[in-house]
Amino acid sequence: MEYAQLESAMRAALTEAARAPAHGDVPVGAVLLDPNGEVIASDHNRREELQDPTAHAEVLVLSAAARARGDWRLTGHTLVVTLEPCAMCAGAAVLARLERIIFGAPDLKAGAAWSLYNIPQDQRLNHHIQLEGEILADECAAQLSEFFEQRR
Repeated sequence: MEYAQLESAMRAALTEAARAPAHGDVPVGAVLLDPNGEVIASDHNRREELQDPTAHAEVLVLSAAARARGDWRLTGHTLVVTLEPCAMCAGAAVLARLERIIFGAPDLKAGAAWSLYNIPQDQRLNHHIQLEGEILADECAAQLSEFFEQRR
């Protein structure tokens, strides 16, 4: 997949993330690309809106895609997310058998796809995922920083 295509997908994730603050959620957005690079699911954090601790953008797009396909195995798919996935989301990606995770901003406090842990590439697990980080990282980080500055 070319950088221009990844950048376009990350911009779609940023657009999705921008919807989260309207209901009090942290602006994290995700899109899921099928093996041909087409967006098949997109969402943003909805923990506050749904009062569900698992309603992270990544989990929501994985669930939506699996339901639509009628198969929990999302082999060959790419998750594009504005913030490095947490342990729950990185684990869900492994369980879904994704091919790649592309993230924007690293998460130095809770990142589990590079910063603190590397669940997607842990050799003890039965599936491993390619990782590429810091695609439009400055824009992704700025969106998060602005949200938290407004809350202070």
